[in-house]
Amino acid sequence: MPRTILLPVDLSVEKTWRRPLAEALDMLRDGGVLHVVSVLPDFGMPAVGGFFRKGFEKEALHAFGVALADWVKTNVPDGVEVHPHVLHGSIYDEILRAADKLNVDVIVIGAHRPELRDYLLGPNAARVVRHARQSVYVVRD
Repeated sequence: MPRTILLPVDLSVEKTWRRPLAEALDMLRDGGVLHVVSVLPDFGMPAVGGFFRKGFEKEALHAFGVALADWVKTNVPDGVEVHPHVLHGSIYDEILRAADKLNVDVIVIGAHRPELRDYLLGPNAARVVRHARQSVYVVRD
């Protein structure tokens, strides 16, 4: 069984994390470390960032961190060693970077049922599966 798990979550969509969290906790029933990450997307092009007031990004990251800490308190049982991480940037790039930096054994990630647009564009979960150095366990909603 894995000793360290990376669990990416989208705090705004419960069905993206409910089952993956249960699977990750089951994998860690004999102990280990759960790293929970949530990614605040960047603004993309600099022209987009110009529409936000100075300091907005810092405030958004702080609020995002508070929300993630609250999520952990509410959803991860006591006794589980858990480390929340707020990431900022491209979702799949940040997940891959965190997995490498934290030296996790497996990434447990949720994925919705594929639609035509996903075959053309590729969802974040598919990109993580294709490019991760770690094993990836995909949990469908």
